Amino acid sequence: QVQLVESGGGLVQPGGSLRLSCAASGRFSRINTMGWYRQTPGKQRELVASITSGGVTNYADAVKDRFDVSRDNAKNAVYLQMNNLKREETAVYYCNAAVVLTSGTMYTYWGQGTQVTVSS
Repeated sequence: QVQLVESGGGLVQPGGSLRLSCAASGRFSRINTMGWYRQTPGKQRELVASITSGGVTNYADAVKDRFDVSRDNAKNAVYLQMNNLKREETAVYYCNAAVVLTSGTMYTYWGQGTQVTVSS
């Protein structure tokens, strides 16, 4: 069983910063791409940022130059540094990982989500 555990959400004022963390645990061979998605009520979950095991990053246009995704392969962890946050970025943020199990099969796992609220 593979679990993704997120932390770091909370309330922040517009223009403020937050850092989200996500760590994977369980039995697996390796983790390929890890990323962050967000979702607001009534809308589809959308990609925020992702990073491959080799460090290649991808960002949604709306967050480029403000957010930074990174990972620590030794800790099976991924991070999202969010700067200059906007009210409309209030959402539940989910960690995502493409995990290769010891059997060789790859599955996509999701964290439980962490609430980020941008409000004064």
